[in-house]
Amino acid sequence: MSGFYLRGAIVEFMPTPLIPIPNIIVFQYNPETMSHAWTQPEAPKAGPNQTTTNPLAVEGNPGESFSFTLSMDAQDSIAEGGASGGLATISGVASRLAALEMLLFPSSDTEGGLLGTVSALIGGGGGGGVKRKVPASTINTCLFVWGPGRIVPVRVTALTVTERLYDTILNPVKAEAQITLRVLTDEELKHNADTLKTLAKAANTYTHGLRQALAVANLVNSADSVLGMLPI
Repeated sequence: MSGFYLRGAIVEFMPTPLIPIPNIIVFQYNPETMSHAWTQPEAPKAGPNQTTTNPLAVEGNPGESFSFTLSMDAQDSIAEGGASGGLATISGVASRLAALEMLLFPSSDTEGGLLGTVSALIGGGGGGGVKRKVPASTINTCLFVWGPGRIVPVRVTALTVTERLYDTILNPVKAEAQITLRVLTDEELKHNADTLKTLAKAANTYTHGLRQALAVANLVNSADSVLGMLPI
């Protein structure tokens, strides 16, 4: 593809004491295909005095996920030059792969996290220590950016890397990464304690608003051909 075109990206926000720092992973090439899957949530169970449930009832919004494969080539980065080319000369596509891999790791479990809680239990001595629940580690908030009409908060649920060629010191110079992203719902974002929860929810609201507008616009395609057949 020649000329200017938008590239997809995953933007990871890393909380700091001052302001969140975005780690922007721009795709070297946009994937040619992408699977966009939806899953309907389970219907609520019948109550104690109910024998049947409403078959159209649901407990929340549907689940949404994206799956695609990213291709990476260090030679093309070197040919483009600049800082990206210099980095590719030294490490091939290893830095691009490392940035994707880090999306799977917990953001931090130091202050107030796992280590601090375990230390507090040991310091209490025997059965006299104050028992506190060990908090779960969490990963950073990410946004999947696919053009101006699709910006959603996600978590990486699967990553499989196929390295194809290596340089003289065994850095991968060509690779493909199969990625699966699950979109976080507003209900799930309530568990997000960092300051980026508002931004993530705003992204959901923005993208869903565009989806609703496009669905309304689609009535232009169907009204003339279908309305005459409806028994109303």
